[in-house]
Amino acid sequence: MTTLEIDTEYGPARVELHCAPEGDAVLLLGHGAGGGIGAKDLVAVAHAATEAGVHVALVEQPYRVAGRRAPAPAKQLDAAWLAVADEVSARFDDLPLVFGGRSSGARVACRTAAAGQAVAVLCLAFPEHPPGRPEKTRQAELDAVEVPALVIQGERDPFGRPTPAPHHEIVVVAGDHSLSADLDSVARAAAEWLGRIVRPHL
Repeated sequence: MTTLEIDTEYGPARVELHCAPEGDAVLLLGHGAGGGIGAKDLVAVAHAATEAGVHVALVEQPYRVAGRRAPAPAKQLDAAWLAVADEVSARFDDLPLVFGGRSSGARVACRTAAAGQAVAVLCLAFPEHPPGRPEKTRQAELDAVEVPALVIQGERDPFGRPTPAPHHEIVVVAGDHSLSADLDSVARAAAEWLGRIVRPHL
């Protein structure tokens, strides 16, 4: 495991690199709004991905590196994420990039997929709407993704459940927004999908 600090226009981001022995793609994973890269589902997916031959970069946004819990505005999150993606891509000789993250990090991955030339997007606990506010849907962010996407969602997630579409799959697992009730299922779904989606880009 290697830790990097990458400068962005909103301060340094921190990246924890987990390299597969013979990786053929890179998965960037972002954290939730108030959490960090130590979230159980992120750790489980990172481990499963490296076992499946995919390098993983766990990305800590500048506001978290600076010690703040309140998230930065979406524009700042997206810009910092793309700066990190550029740096990580250069380190891995332009291997295919998969963007991903949990909750707020999943939204960032969706919004930046086109600009960052991601070949796929992995969403853990996509926050379809604020709890109790289904009218405040974020479905448009997911629908705007034009590459294959996988959403792994807890069956009792108070943030709702996205609507499936031809270009994105929804896998429902036991538990709530934390996805910690059945980490094996989360990891297995992510690894299987990565193997299926990434191979055609090699």
